[in-house]
Amino acid sequence: MCDYKIVRTRDAGVFCARVVDLQDGVATLKDSRRLWYWDGASSLSELAMRGVSRPSKCKFPVAVETQRVMGVIEIIDMTETAYQSVKGVLEWTQH
Repeated sequence: MCDYKIVRTRDAGVFCARVVDLQDGVATLKDSRRLWYWDGASSLSELAMRGVSRPSKCKFPVAVETQRVMGVIEIIDMTETAYQSVKGVLEWTQH
């Protein structure tokens, strides 16, 4: 496993990030990337273990240095392979 996790929240979505603090369902994330839409993984569990097999179809916006998210309901350890897969997805942007 690597330092990065898949973090699922009740209302803010899903993130790939390093979790530096977690208290009462509020997580402080470093080097966070929202996983807005993914293709090539059937579930968050598969995404955390294997990554995505169709990176060109994924929509992962810009990474954020630090952020806090509330309503954390699931944290899944990622393999290094899965993290590199997510990291390799080109930034999805409207610019």
